[in-house]
Amino acid sequence: MNHDFLHQRVAPFPVTAGATAGEIIDRMGGTAFQARNLAQAVRIWQRMLEDDVTIMFGLAGAMVPGGMRKVVVYLIENRLIDCLVSTGANLFHDVYETLGKPHWQGSPSSDDVELGHRRINRFYDVLAPETDFTQAEEFCVSFAHSLDATRAYTTREYFELMGRALIPVAKEEGILTAAAKAGVPVFTAALGDSVHGLSIASARTRHGHQLLFDIIGDVLETAHVALTAAGTGVIYVGGGTPKNFTQQAEVASYIYGRDLPGHRYAIQITMDQPQWGGLSGCTFEEAQSWRKIAPDANTVTVNVEATVALPLAIQALAETAGDAIKGRKAPAFDFSQVRGRFEGSITPAGIAARAHL
Repeated sequence: MNHDFLHQRVAPFPVTAGATAGEIIDRMGGTAFQARNLAQAVRIWQRMLEDDVTIMFGLAGAMVPGGMRKVVVYLIENRLIDCLVSTGANLFHDVYETLGKPHWQGSPSSDDVELGHRRINRFYDVLAPETDFTQAEEFCVSFAHSLDATRAYTTREYFELMGRALIPVAKEEGILTAAAKAGVPVFTAALGDSVHGLSIASARTRHGHQLLFDIIGDVLETAHVALTAAGTGVIYVGGGTPKNFTQQAEVASYIYGRDLPGHRYAIQITMDQPQWGGLSGCTFEEAQSWRKIAPDANTVTVNVEATVALPLAIQALAETAGDAIKGRKAPAFDFSQVRGRFEGSITPAGIAARAHL
């Protein structure tokens, strides 16, 4: 027998009544395939909590309509993450649910033409009526209209202010309200690709309120998160713009004349595959060629649908990582230190003047 390779036996999964999520995950770690990878993800996440790293979380896919809002709220409230990069869509559905509007269970075999006639939107087996959408959108329109149109906002500033505006009217705790209370910065790299973008556009057409955004400020601020951290770890649910925007935070340090080694820990939960060349399925090994992931990073990819993997992983961490969670100190983000941004008042006239400098 060749003992150079045969170090650890596969442990058949033992079924017992009353096992906790933590015990189930631990047993899965002795098996193989994606069960073992999920257990490895929980172990790496716990190492991040125990280490002095800033944890950045990328959230893509229809996770809030799929019932994951409270999971992300738990991550924020218990400081299992320090920074959130999300699609704009998830952050709109968060507003929708925070205002007390539910998503409804449906069927993937629904008559979609009939749903369209009835103004009901479908996300695979989840439904949402447009009447409720409209009420949530009106909140976003009014919020956008309330902001100062003579200056530019990063998306982090925009969503922090929105979270604070939601707190007094919230029916339930949401991602944005929890983040505003906890000081967890929230970014989106594609604000226009969501009802948030539509709401800002509506505020412009209805009220002439031309709200401005400093999207390059977002780039500088996420680079600042990486630069001021002792190290960084990343966790991705799906891929898309949240993944790349978070990945590039380490390499963006060159803007400030620094060369960071890449994220030290990395977890990815995705069903996408790498051979099509898309980022959502990109391996962490490929990311090392871009120096986005450190050469010696602790990494794992879990090829499991996120609404299966994420709740199980977080429930296990809630049961087993209590000391690590309690011992964590929140990073002191000071975005006023960010260099390279236009400070003070930014007006359309001022932008035009700078264009002629």
